[in-house]
Amino acid sequence: MILGTDDIASAVAHALVTAGYPTVLARDAAVPVLRRAMSFDDALEFGAIELAGVHARAALDTLALARLLQDGRFLPVTALPPDDLLCLGLVRGVIDARMRRHQPKADLRPLAGFAIGLGPGFEAGGNVHIAVETAPESAGEIVRAGPTLAAHGRSDPIAGIGRERFTRAPMPGCWTTSHAIGAAVQAGEVIGTCGEVAVRAPLAGCLRGLVRSGIEVTAGVKLLEVDPRGAAGQWDGIPPRPARIAAATLQALREIEVRAVITSSRGNAGRMSRRLP
Repeated sequence: MILGTDDIASAVAHALVTAGYPTVLARDAAVPVLRRAMSFDDALEFGAIELAGVHARAALDTLALARLLQDGRFLPVTALPPDDLLCLGLVRGVIDARMRRHQPKADLRPLAGFAIGLGPGFEAGGNVHIAVETAPESAGEIVRAGPTLAAHGRSDPIAGIGRERFTRAPMPGCWTTSHAIGAAVQAGEVIGTCGEVAVRAPLAGCLRGLVRSGIEVTAGVKLLEVDPRGAAGQWDGIPPRPARIAAATLQALREIEVRAVITSSRGNAGRMSRRLP
């Protein structure tokens, strides 16, 4: 089970499904997805979606989820609470890709056979079994012992531009927009409204990310992202940084499997030796 449905969580799900691992994506209701054309999140709005050759379908209840897992052709995406999924007894491991950078992290290890944490706040051997860095300067590095890097607020630059690509909610309220991801925008152009406040593009380019219209947001949440490269930019598919993180997460999972096999073999050898005269 992967917690989160944003671009990073979706890249991880894509890698795991492609490698043959049955996977479920669980939406994080606390944070709206920004880069929706780079994620599977819209499956919950449209019923089905395709990302880079992997097809996902919405699982609105546990019965639908079980059927999709049994079918095996589609990646299930659900808004069901993670606790409900854990109660099914189908979850072998948990990958926390919610990217809640500044929130304390609970110990995920008791929840399932393995726990992998992505990004700040995780400690391999502390609250997860293994972790993966997501910061731009270290994205895809596997942390096998100790904490991941603390959140520093720097964004991966695109055409030399980092945090300035984003516009955040000026206040709590309902976010509305008629724009679409991939659309060309000009600096200062009104993209939508948050409550009664106009929200503008910070620079010229194309919309790389745009929170879905009609949802309630909290102050400070990212509402839109502009790719300054314009038509030459990327707003869909799986971009390089999430791809690196996904590849590292797949490697981390395989390392956990190897550890489990070694531990099991040692245990079996020990039991056999105790039986020998």
